[in-house]
Amino acid sequence: MRKLERIPLNGKLPSPKGVALAILDLCRSSDADFKDIARVAQTDPALTGRLLRQANSAASGGRSVASVTDAIARLGLGTVRNLALGFSLVDQHQDGPCPGFDYAGFWSHSLLMGVAMQAFASVSSGGAADELFACGLLAQVGRLALATAHPQEYGALLAHPDAASRLVELEREHLHTDHTELSAAMLADWGLPMALVEPIYYHESPDDSGFAPGSRPHQLVHLFHLARCVANLGTASENERGEQIPGLLLLGSKFGLDADEMGRTIDSLMQRWREWGELLKVSTAAPPAFALMTDAQAKRGTNEYAMRVLLVEDDATTRTALHAALEKNLGHQVTCASNGREALALALETMPQVVLTDWQMPGLNGLELCRALRASEWGRTMYIVMLTASNNEQEVMEAFEGGVDDFLAKPVDMLMLRARLFAARHHNQLLEDWDRDRAKLKQFAAELAISNRRLAHAAMTDLLTGLPNRRAGMNSLSKAWAATDRSGEALAVLVLDIDHFKTINDTYGHAIGDTTLRQVAQAIERSARKNDSVCRMGGEEFLVICPNTDIKAGLLAAERLRRVIENLRVDTGKSMISVTVSIGVAAREPKMTDTDSLVNAADRALYTAKHSGRNLSCVWVNGKQRCGPW
Repeated sequence: MRKLERIPLNGKLPSPKGVALAILDLCRSSDADFKDIARVAQTDPALTGRLLRQANSAASGGRSVASVTDAIARLGLGTVRNLALGFSLVDQHQDGPCPGFDYAGFWSHSLLMGVAMQAFASVSSGGAADELFACGLLAQVGRLALATAHPQEYGALLAHPDAASRLVELEREHLHTDHTELSAAMLADWGLPMALVEPIYYHESPDDSGFAPGSRPHQLVHLFHLARCVANLGTASENERGEQIPGLLLLGSKFGLDADEMGRTIDSLMQRWREWGELLKVSTAAPPAFALMTDAQAKRGTNEYAMRVLLVEDDATTRTALHAALEKNLGHQVTCASNGREALALALETMPQVVLTDWQMPGLNGLELCRALRASEWGRTMYIVMLTASNNEQEVMEAFEGGVDDFLAKPVDMLMLRARLFAARHHNQLLEDWDRDRAKLKQFAAELAISNRRLAHAAMTDLLTGLPNRRAGMNSLSKAWAATDRSGEALAVLVLDIDHFKTINDTYGHAIGDTTLRQVAQAIERSARKNDSVCRMGGEEFLVICPNTDIKAGLLAAERLRRVIENLRVDTGKSMISVTVSIGVAAREPKMTDTDSLVNAADRALYTAKHSGRNLSCVWVNGKQRCGPW
């Protein structure tokens, strides 16, 4: 990836002007602050309104802001710089000299990509939603740059018969660069961090990035790719949308989003896209609800790909109705069984591609049938959908562990049935691809949503207490630390340790010790404030992250938790025992360079509390510890 000055260009590139340029210059200054930026931004009423809207949309239910100074403080200087750049380019380049370049379509697509990045930020650890909105808006700015710097040449490329499938290749061949390289170079030149620029560079072909799976760049590059595909869907014609839905559902599965969750998210962000379009004077479309698009595609695709379906249902009425819907309305080849044992025999005989099975049945129930199929070599690739009226989380987890691919609530909704069969159809198409190319089996299998969801849950959750584990807690602390970098707000942490926990284990056994850990975890979670994050660090130690909290407020929170746990009683079966905790409190100080220094300060305060008699809260302030009673 070359720097901007090394890329051959004939004409001028798109660049910010006026207020946006002044903001960019201020952000490059080492002594710029919120008030300086606010004074400049207030001279542009349109920019002021757009920043206020973005700041309030990023509030997540918090207090709305009415002044541009507060908006900039909430968003952070980097995000304000990026938004000002994007809004400035939108205003300047509604039209241009390049024949064949759809300026209105470009900004419509870019705006939807930004809105999608903001909407999907919550399902990844890629960054703040408002920051990702600006990055999504600017991610394809290299296309606008080529249309601006080489208007005639680029117009000729866009008219090429293969432009839709070979655009990057044609750009490199004729212009000695391409829009992905130019986008990344321009964003880097404008001051965006490389942690965002590199994923943007690879987002059209994320598998070429080489980023380590699970890493932040890997999450980001696939998030940008997902947002681009959503933008493609929103700006596509009605016939094109149906072809794009299968790939979009598969991409969503990388982030643990099933068809229902993906549909709700896309419907919501399409509405926000239209609202932003009115504000920025960018044209937007009005595609139908995602469920209707999925339903239409399922209807079109039914006869093209009939599947072998094994329906297992002990209720005769339900079985007859589903059989008719699957075979007559949807065109699949259906075999029916009234119980699990009959189904197991029929599965060996007919080798179904999809198994729809009720859970609660006499004899061999649905979960036992699933386990029996997964235990056989021939049953491992079948797509199994469990029919159940239960939404018990423990049962759901047990079923996924047993090998179920998806759930369908009873009574069965036909639209949801079609959606599940659509996913099953795509699953089977992948299996056929795997037969042709066995080397890609693990890559495709890793993309199944259920496996990702199960692995992500196990990696980030403490199984004993149900709290986030140390890894998740430190990730939350890093985000809170970054938020204070942008906003300047206070940040405190509490480190809690159960007093005499080894004695409880030695005296009453590990089962009572586990019960004690669970009850203390529940008490901390119930008593923590709404915006606090709680995690189990390991053993008998817990961490509470308190955003927007100084040392005094942190001490008050610690004392409240300590008194709640002091009143806790654990039933040993023979007697009730009391539990106490010692708590170390520390707040971010100017000398602290990272999250480790903050947690270490709280640990030292905890150590002092332990050696001062326990059942105490101690604080760390400027290198000194002080303990209660308070």
